[in-house]
Amino acid sequence: MKILKVVAAIIERDGKILIARRNYGEFKGYFEFPGGKYENDESGPQAIKREIREEFDALIEVKDLVCTVEHQYDSFYLVMDCFRCALLEDKLILHDHSEIRWIDADEKDIKWCPADQKVIEEYRKSIR
Repeated sequence: MKILKVVAAIIERDGKILIARRNYGEFKGYFEFPGGKYENDESGPQAIKREIREEFDALIEVKDLVCTVEHQYDSFYLVMDCFRCALLEDKLILHDHSEIRWIDADEKDIKWCPADQKVIEEYRKSIR
């Protein structure tokens, strides 16, 4: 089974967090924390900064690792490092998503990708 190692950004602003709606793939229409695959010998902060620049043309500050979640999908095993981040600018240009939302961490009725459901649960624990 293929193991996929990725990073995700939990971008905080004014007590809210950024989520993005997938625009492709099996989970098109589901929400996720933005991010993507590690490349070469990148550290987690390097990878998430690159991914957010590619996905939104935005710069972020990486604060700390919130959690690492693992999830078994049908065709691969996902290991996702999730970092608390802050935007260094206000503009976001969507390249890979159909929508973004700023939500409260306790917001219900979000259609999450399976691994991201685990991330929001861990994030909620981290802010209590």
